Amino acid sequence: MNLHRMLLERKAAGKPITIGLIGAGKFGLMFLSQVRQTDGMHLVGVADLNTARARSQLKLGCWPEEQYAATSIDDALKHGRTIVTDNADALITHPAIEVIVEATGDPGAGIRFAMKAIENGKHIVMVNVEADAVAGPILARKARQAGVVYSLAWGDQPALIADHVDWARAAGFRVVAAGKGTRYHPTYHQSTPDTVWDILDKYMKIKDRNSINPKMFNSFVDGTKSGIEMTAVCNATGLHAQSEGLSFPPATRFEHAEICKPRSDGGTLEKSGVTEVTSSVYRDGTDVPQSLVMGTYVVFETDSAYSEECFREYSMLPDKTGKYASLYRPIHMIGLELGISVASAALRKEPTGAPIVFNSDVVATAKRTLKAGEMLDGEGGFCVWGKQTPAEASLKQGYLPLGLAHHVKLKTEIEEGQRLKWEDVEYDPDSLAVRVRREMEAAFRQPNVAS
Repeated sequence: MNLHRMLLERKAAGKPITIGLIGAGKFGLMFLSQVRQTDGMHLVGVADLNTARARSQLKLGCWPEEQYAATSIDDALKHGRTIVTDNADALITHPAIEVIVEATGDPGAGIRFAMKAIENGKHIVMVNVEADAVAGPILARKARQAGVVYSLAWGDQPALIADHVDWARAAGFRVVAAGKGTRYHPTYHQSTPDTVWDILDKYMKIKDRNSINPKMFNSFVDGTKSGIEMTAVCNATGLHAQSEGLSFPPATRFEHAEICKPRSDGGTLEKSGVTEVTSSVYRDGTDVPQSLVMGTYVVFETDSAYSEECFREYSMLPDKTGKYASLYRPIHMIGLELGISVASAALRKEPTGAPIVFNSDVVATAKRTLKAGEMLDGEGGFCVWGKQTPAEASLKQGYLPLGLAHHVKLKTEIEEGQRLKWEDVEYDPDSLAVRVRREMEAAFRQPNVAS
């Protein structure tokens, strides 16, 4: 609760937190919209392969043009302005920049930039949850060993959920389940960038189809993003993936304690201490009223009969037995809230969630029968979706991480619903992303702790 005070101290001292942003997409734009107004922060540079798009995003984020007209990083630092560049490495290696925000959304790029940031003594805020799902535990370990912070991004759901879990545990409760809400129906697993418009048109009523990336949006629809985000939560909290992954039970925002409890007590979970995502769509296709579609939640329990009385007395949304209670946050503000992570990393040297174990993985799973010779197109594409899987099972079976199922060729036919393995594809063992992932697999077989 002291971040604003600490930011004001940095401002008064003339030493604002110096930040480099890599990736000027939607998340980056939302951060741009707020960081300019945040005391004690100086966005020194924005790096994007498309500098024209980056400038357009700054304009859309209400930045005066002269504010992002710096001609060099040193010019930006000297005059309190911002440079737009296509050279992310220059931001990462400049000694005056404290925090790197990685917001590209590309797993390979994210791993490379995170490694370089750690090597150069920079704190890294990993908006790129896709990269975190592939290699977050080993990246966080390397950051700790280097004395820098690797952090999940506040405003995105994994960091918020990790905070719910921390709150519950710090208050002495046992966490039964944690997760988020989303729109889900079993048929969505077969959704493609071509068919996703049926769902987007129903719920978002998009006027200009050219304004969005259907492949990116499809990753939210087909279940992939939920698997990625719940994997980030498991690895940051020590919660576990269920053996068959997420089941997406429909629930209103008031029903989580009733639905997200163990089956032995009448709920839907195989056990306590797991992640689950609830759906805003019933299996018959009708919408769930008062759903948690943009929100986050935690379900918890206590051994104290008096505390259970308090669950009811203070409307903690208990289940019918009164044994379980829940807390939810109805929204997440994505990049608008990202400054919390930046401030926490720079001022407290503390992440807003970071991997501590390798408990969960996201595995490439066939959307349809895939033929030998096909080229996989990764997250949100036409070929595979990402299924949350216990890390132990993923390591034992040699499953292929969803984040590396892009631009790799299939060696064999794969049936619909089948999880792919490393041995099923032709991949480059020398690529940095593969090498870091393989290093993580070896490191976390025994012991499974991100020390």
